[in-house]
Amino acid sequence: MDSAVKIDEAVLDRSHLSRMTLGNRDLEHEVLELFDRQAELLVGRMRKTDGEGVLALAHALKGSAAGIGAGAVARAAEATERAARGSAEECTAAVNRLADAVTQARALIAELLRQG
Repeated sequence: MDSAVKIDEAVLDRSHLSRMTLGNRDLEHEVLELFDRQAELLVGRMRKTDGEGVLALAHALKGSAAGIGAGAVARAAEATERAARGSAEECTAAVNRLADAVTQARALIAELLRQG
């Protein structure tokens, strides 16, 4: 298995996504498009709110990410939930790490959607 495939699987478990969409490629694409928009929106909102707001938004993103198999995003969102209870600096750093994970996931999603 080449490293590009390993990276893709680390970012998005495509087998999980296929199970969740019952193998329906159209539904898979719809779910990916929805997640892509939601992830961008939630991270943007996290950057404009305080710890309690970050906690709620990270929790929502964690559930969505886990649902589609975006494990790296789900783990980063969970870490952000914990950090949101700490200092502002910890929270900001966690949101930045979450944003990086979201960027990776969105890049892969864009590639998958282009492939059809």
